Amino acid sequence: MKRTLIAAGGFLLAAGLATTPALAATASDPAQEQLAKDAKEVSEVLKFWTASNNAALKQATALTWDYKAGGAVMKGGYSADGKPGVVAPIGEEKKTAVKSQNVNFPRTIGKVFFVDGKGEQRWCSATSIQSQYRNLVATAGSCVYDEAANGHVMDKWVFVPAYYQGKTPFGIFVGKTAFMHYDYANYEDGDRNYAFVTVYNGLNFADGKTSQVDKAEFDKFVGDKWVTDKEITQAEYDAGVQKYGKDGPFKSKIVDSKTETVAKPAEVKNDDTLKPYLTADGKDGVKAVTYEVTEGAYSSAKKDYENNSQFRSETLPISKEEFERLSKEKANGNFPGKLEEVKDGANVIGWKKTTYWLLKWVKSSAKTIYYVEQYFVREGGLVSTGRLGDAVGGQGFAYNQPVAKSPIRVFGYPYAAHPDGAKSWTGVTPKTCYGKTSAKNVTWPKYRIEENVALRCSMTPGADGGPWLLKYSNAKRLGYVNGVTGGFLDTDGNNRIDTIISAYFDGEAASVYSAAAKSWSGDILPVKK
Repeated sequence: MKRTLIAAGGFLLAAGLATTPALAATASDPAQEQLAKDAKEVSEVLKFWTASNNAALKQATALTWDYKAGGAVMKGGYSADGKPGVVAPIGEEKKTAVKSQNVNFPRTIGKVFFVDGKGEQRWCSATSIQSQYRNLVATAGSCVYDEAANGHVMDKWVFVPAYYQGKTPFGIFVGKTAFMHYDYANYEDGDRNYAFVTVYNGLNFADGKTSQVDKAEFDKFVGDKWVTDKEITQAEYDAGVQKYGKDGPFKSKIVDSKTETVAKPAEVKNDDTLKPYLTADGKDGVKAVTYEVTEGAYSSAKKDYENNSQFRSETLPISKEEFERLSKEKANGNFPGKLEEVKDGANVIGWKKTTYWLLKWVKSSAKTIYYVEQYFVREGGLVSTGRLGDAVGGQGFAYNQPVAKSPIRVFGYPYAAHPDGAKSWTGVTPKTCYGKTSAKNVTWPKYRIEENVALRCSMTPGADGGPWLLKYSNAKRLGYVNGVTGGFLDTDGNNRIDTIISAYFDGEAASVYSAAAKSWSGDILPVKK
C-alpha cells in the first residue's frame, strides 16, 4: 500500500454486538462532514424530496462523471496493511454462513439522493451496513463529496432502501454525518473513494388516503399536495372555460411548433400588399421574415418579393467605439454587413455601417393540446419507521482481504449509456455482477488512483457506491462489504464498459468505518407502534 498508517487485525464486530479488538490510531482522524444537523434541517430535506408525491425523487438522475477519460492501467498487485478482519452483518453476529445457488437481492441496497454543487438532483447506489446503532450507510465518497464543485458536500442527502419509481417502502433516511478518509475529503484521493454516513431514523407518511379535491380545497389544505394534468378534447375544454372562466382549471398549450419555408402568396405584388405579412403574426399563418446577409449576397439576389430576394439595405453613421466593436464581430463572423471609414482626404472624420436584408416566406404550424388540472392531497402526517438496520438489516464489513481469491457479489443501479452510446440499463431496478477481483491493481492518474481493485462487470454509472459483498449468502441476503463501486473502465478499447473498480478496503478504511459505526444519530419522531 502507498500508506501504512494503521495496523489492524482480528475480527472487528460492531460495539455492543460482540467483542471488538481495538484499532491502532491513524495519522489523522477520519474527515467528518455535517449533513442535516437538527430536526429543522431534516424537515426541510424531507419536504424537498417528498413534495408533490415524491416528485423530486422521481426527477433525480444518476450521478455521472467523465468515465470515458483514458489513462487507467492495471499492473502490480496488492499488499494489505494488516491482518484480515470482518464485521458480521446484522442478525449474523454469532452464526455461520450457509450456501445457496439462487441470486436474491438484499433488502439493504437502495439509492442515495442528493443535490450536487450545480443544484441538480442526483442519485447513487448504496447499502445499509452493520453499526452499533444500526444507522449506517456505505457508499462511494463521490456520492457524498462533490469533486467537481471543489469540495462541496452534497446537499439534501437521503438514503432510500428498496427505492422503486417514487416508492419508499421502508422510509426515507436523512443523512446526519458523513465519515470519509482524510485524504479523500482533502485531496480527492481516488484510493480512498468510500464514505460511511450516519442517518436519522426513517420517516414516511402514515397510511393515509390520497384524495382528489377541487381548487378551493386544494388551496386550503396544509400538507403534501400536487397537481397533475389530464388531456381532454377541445369540446371539453370549451365547455370547461365557459363554466369556470379562463382562470379555472381548464388549460391549453401549444406543442410541436414548426416553421417551414413556403412560396410567396400570389397577392403580394408591391410594398402595400407585403405589409400585412411583415407583422409579428403575419397573415393566414404566413409571415415575411427578414435576415441579415453580406453585401455580396444582397447584390446577387433578385429585386422582387420571392424567397431570398432583396428586401432593403440601410446605411447609418456610427461612433468610433461602435465601429471598433463591429469590426471585431465581423472578424468573428457575427456581423455580415459593411463597415466604412468616412474620410476627408487622408483624415478619418467619421464611420458608418451598411446593413443588408433578404426576404424569406415562412409558415408556422403548431398543435394545441387541451387539459384540465387535477388536484390531489395526501392525508396523514409523518411517522418514524425506526432505525435503518431494524428496517432492512445491514451488511457486514471486511477489510485487508486477499484479492483474486474469493468471489465478490456486486450490486448497484446502473443507468448511463456505454461510451459507444448503447443503453443497456435503466437505473430502475438493481443489477448484480459476480466474480473474483483482478490480481493486478488499477492506476488512473486523472482520479489520483494508484491501487484500486478491479472486477469484470458491465455496469455503468448509476451503480456508483454499490456494495462489493464478500461471502454473500443468497439465502440470507447478507455478506460483507469489502468495497464500493467507484469507477468504470473499458479495458479492451471497444467503447463498452467491461470493468468496475473500488478502493481497496484496508486498515485505514476500517478506521473510518469504525468511527462511523459507533456514532449516534437519533430519531426525529417517535416510532409508530
